[in-house]
Amino acid sequence: MMATGNFRHFGVMLDCSRNKVMKVSELKKFIDCLVKMGYNTLELYTEDTYEIKGEPYFGHFRGRYTAKEIKEIDAYATEKGVELIPCVQTLAHFTNMVKWGREYWDIIDCNDILLIGEERTYEFIEKIFKTLAENFTSRNVNIGMDEAHMVGLGKYLDKHGYRDRSEILLEHLNKVSEIAEKYGFTAHMWSDMFFRLINHGEYYGENLQITEEVKNLVPKNIELAYWDYYHTKEKEYDNMFNAHKDFGKNVWFAGGAWTWCGFAPANWYTVQTMEPAMRSVRRCGIEDVIITMWGDDGGECSFYSALPVLYAIRQYADGIYDLRTIKDGFKATFGYKYSHFMRLDFPNKISDETKLWNVRNQAKMFLYNDPFLGLDDPYLAEAGCVAYEEYAETLFETAKKTGEYGYLFDLMGKLCHVLDVKAELGIRTRKAYQEQNMKELKALIKDYKIAIKRMKVFYEAFKAYWFKENKPFGFEVHDIRLSGVIARLESCKQRLSDYVKGKIPQIEELKVKATQKGRMGWTYQYMASASTI
Repeated sequence: MMATGNFRHFGVMLDCSRNKVMKVSELKKFIDCLVKMGYNTLELYTEDTYEIKGEPYFGHFRGRYTAKEIKEIDAYATEKGVELIPCVQTLAHFTNMVKWGREYWDIIDCNDILLIGEERTYEFIEKIFKTLAENFTSRNVNIGMDEAHMVGLGKYLDKHGYRDRSEILLEHLNKVSEIAEKYGFTAHMWSDMFFRLINHGEYYGENLQITEEVKNLVPKNIELAYWDYYHTKEKEYDNMFNAHKDFGKNVWFAGGAWTWCGFAPANWYTVQTMEPAMRSVRRCGIEDVIITMWGDDGGECSFYSALPVLYAIRQYADGIYDLRTIKDGFKATFGYKYSHFMRLDFPNKISDETKLWNVRNQAKMFLYNDPFLGLDDPYLAEAGCVAYEEYAETLFETAKKTGEYGYLFDLMGKLCHVLDVKAELGIRTRKAYQEQNMKELKALIKDYKIAIKRMKVFYEAFKAYWFKENKPFGFEVHDIRLSGVIARLESCKQRLSDYVKGKIPQIEELKVKATQKGRMGWTYQYMASASTI
């Protein structure tokens, strides 16, 4: 069932900057999926993963899209009735670019933030817009401008002394808007910068009063994009839409399909947040909607995992909320059951259906949680027994019924198969060691062997998925991480064996009292170790 609606833009933003850069062929396939569901826009989020003439190190070894590839994607999208919009950065989030040192040091303020006020900085930004103008048909652009929290406190401070950082940001925004206008672009940017000015550093709030002074800060050719992936009540969205409208600018809404929780999606939470969001979108007359699909910390999750909720969101936008109707429409559109696709959430599901699942990347946390350190063991203990064996069996069966997408269910099944053994391995090991239960410690060695074997199977499945959907660049990170889990399990197994055989007097990590509170890190570096990674 094709959804229809009165929208200028109703699209998706794909994160192609967190190591995962989708193959051109897969992008075309994804565009086909969007068209089937009634979407007409695709934004490619590219921090440095696109080619700029005269900047050979920009996106080097990152799988950047060449000019030829962008033009090919653009032509295909146009043929299908989809507007391909560039989504870039013009201030911060140049994390990987700055790794090239002297090539870019002269235009970096601090961290990953461009140095405002420098001629070379604006020469670089002009190259960005020249590139976009040459390769994209659209003259809409998302310029980012978010999360530059340390702007003006690095090299800028050394050169100019302290200045009100809001003033610095606005000077930069006006300069960027001039360059965008020169190349014929109408830009939209994340709106939180302006709201934080009036809301004590916070973005969301009730009864926000937009002063004339703040309204006048937004350049005439800049539109505002209100992003919100978290709220579950219509009133909360209504309040923010009304505050945005006070600016007298066109308002974009950026919702979220949760693909940034590690290996598995959080489709259940997408539904809880985006149904009220779309009700509010309709009521407030918003005509430009983008559903973001971020890939935080590695881009592990397949974008196809979110197909059921992308379909549902488009239906919500047309006032269709009946779940039976949505399920039937999804089946008619893709040939597969909506309920089957929602099972891809299983690896992150830690409680029964009667409880609200926590929006966390549990599966990633448990996968990288070190068995001898157990940094997140307290959280696992709080979660209780997770039905990973049952999840694995269900996912393996579902893989047989989902045709071309079966590999996604098989992959998640193999992840659950690993976690069925590994998730509680550290808790059991520390308990047995501290109780000096030598019988249990000997039995645990077998479980380490099983975990290693299953981990190797999962690694091969993940590798197959990655190379099917994405360019090879970025997989080296997963090679390091996943192979590291295998190596660490081997190491811990050997030391455990040496201990029970009396070859070593102690296992020092297991003597340390377990923490009472898990670190709850969202990224690998916090999950894997308390040391520097």
